[in-house]
Amino acid sequence: MNITRRNLTVGGLSLLASSSLCSPLRADWDGPVVKAIEGTEEFWLASDAYVFGYPLVTMEMTRRVITNAAKVEGTHGPMGQIIKLREYPSAAFRDVTAPNADTLYTSAFIDVGKEPWVLSIPDMKDRYFLFPMLDGWTTIFQVPGKRTTGTAAQTYAITGPGWQGTLPAGVKEYKAPTSIVWILGRIYCTGTPEDYAVVHALQDECKLAPLSSYGKSYTPPSGTVDPSIDMKTAVREQVNRMSATEYFTLLAKLMKDNPPAAADAPELAKFARIGLVAGQDFDASRFDPAFEKRVPQVSFDRIMLQFKVGKPIKNINGFAYDTVTGIYGTDYLNRALVTAIGLGANRIEDAVYPTSQKDADGRDYEGKNKYVMQFAKGELPPAEGFWSLTMYNAEYFFVENPINRYSISARQNLKANPDGSVDLYIQNESPGKDKESNWLPAPAGKFVLMLRMYWPREKPPSIIDATWKIPPVKKVS
Repeated sequence: MNITRRNLTVGGLSLLASSSLCSPLRADWDGPVVKAIEGTEEFWLASDAYVFGYPLVTMEMTRRVITNAAKVEGTHGPMGQIIKLREYPSAAFRDVTAPNADTLYTSAFIDVGKEPWVLSIPDMKDRYFLFPMLDGWTTIFQVPGKRTTGTAAQTYAITGPGWQGTLPAGVKEYKAPTSIVWILGRIYCTGTPEDYAVVHALQDECKLAPLSSYGKSYTPPSGTVDPSIDMKTAVREQVNRMSATEYFTLLAKLMKDNPPAAADAPELAKFARIGLVAGQDFDASRFDPAFEKRVPQVSFDRIMLQFKVGKPIKNINGFAYDTVTGIYGTDYLNRALVTAIGLGANRIEDAVYPTSQKDADGRDYEGKNKYVMQFAKGELPPAEGFWSLTMYNAEYFFVENPINRYSISARQNLKANPDGSVDLYIQNESPGKDKESNWLPAPAGKFVLMLRMYWPREKPPSIIDATWKIPPVKKVS
């Protein structure tokens, strides 16, 4: 397929960007994608390969940063050790885009390529929690939690792709498709000192050990710190600034221990033409060096374009949300989009993340303005777990503010209006002491809003089938 500008009509732009990676899709777009439209078939094939591998490369770079530590400290900890965040991430947190300020992360990276790892979760005493397990391609292959397995104590052995053996009594097997596994546990917490203490105790009862040490006294070994790993630059930026050759070399290496799914075979067969073959080193001699910079740039634009044209994306009153997260099949662009803006996103049954970049009038959010989001009486977000509205800067990270509030939810004891409706005040400066319970602080510049709904209600009114609709965010004088 030779893509040229003759395939395009300015004003009703048609370009190569679709969930199948190869068939054309119409969209309005004036960004850098257009600059590469003269590319050859090999160029777009390389772009397809880039999009395909974006989750695995990002997952590996995230693993390197998070596990580059001698011991568990803060948001970092060695492979095979549980990282227990004791408070909500601060505005300085940069390890993962779009973090939340509603749960305490209880997470670990493990390598199940050599032997299984056993995870023990204590009795959560009816508290909302979930411990999704992501493979190297960001697919959630299992998700124990209140919705799926209840809150009683439970123990799981996470086994690798080729593992065969016998497990101890009372231990259930969860087979991972890849060697890399990220256990990204979340335990709900109100954020008060008293509730922090309760959740800390639950975190301390979570146990993780290799199968060979299960049931025995086990002390995890110290980790090794690699000084060459960039611990300051956000992972997404580190991935995006790689040259195409660097990117594909790493991708090929990672696919040896983290095989693509069987359904990926048709797409993978095409990539051999540019030197990318699963299970083999990348053959750079078959790759055009003229693509080194353009392929990453254009491919990332294609990924982000899915906010506008992706099939799983719903847009309601300025909020866009992905209806297919956690399990992606062969929708590689959607998988890459979720990786780019919300690595670790849950399955749709566990969480929905409507995101808004513009107000009800289609204008960018700016801190110099004041906005109100009004929920009618009895129409706060319907969620069996919890809901919250989170504030991010334009790069999807938390924003410093005078009251250290990154999200707003029912736990702020929101004040209702006389008619029973609830207004949320979204602005840079305080709306006044009498309204601060309903205030979500904004930065001085541009920002992004994300409405989290954990365990969204399945029966109407529900966001899943759009029988409940998100109210618009309106600019006020």
